[in-house]
Amino acid sequence: MGYGRFFAMIATSTLVMYGLMYLNTYAWDHVWFSQTRMWMALLMGAVMAVIMLLFMWGMYRRLQLNLLILGVSIAVFAGSLWLVRSQETVGDVSWMKAMIPHHSIAVLTSRRAHISDPRVRELANGIIDAQVREIDEMEALIADIEANGDAAGEPAPVH
Repeated sequence: MGYGRFFAMIATSTLVMYGLMYLNTYAWDHVWFSQTRMWMALLMGAVMAVIMLLFMWGMYRRLQLNLLILGVSIAVFAGSLWLVRSQETVGDVSWMKAMIPHHSIAVLTSRRAHISDPRVRELANGIIDAQVREIDEMEALIADIEANGDAAGEPAPVH
């Protein structure tokens, strides 16, 4: 097996992991591009590259290239982890686009959990109401900011 196939496996797996992170959203219209999820997918892809390379070390015989892959993977892991933890690249709209799927997960789990205690059901219903209201508010704000710019006078984002 060649290195091209190795890189294709890592790239494909990273894209698949990004997509899988949306499977627990309540509604498909709650799926928005999320920088945070992208950084997490890259972080997981980097870890997968290290694990796969170490398990298949004997199949890949070019020591310098193997060490380069390990080094790049560690750098991608560290950079992605910093971006996830710092949220350095996340602004108003990108924050809301990340929060909508997050809130949607709370709606899904609160609606579909097999809750028998009426106190817990009341709590879950309150979470559903709050999260749905906040999703609607974020979607309206995204539309407004993208059309008109933000309240601080920043221009509308260019797509």
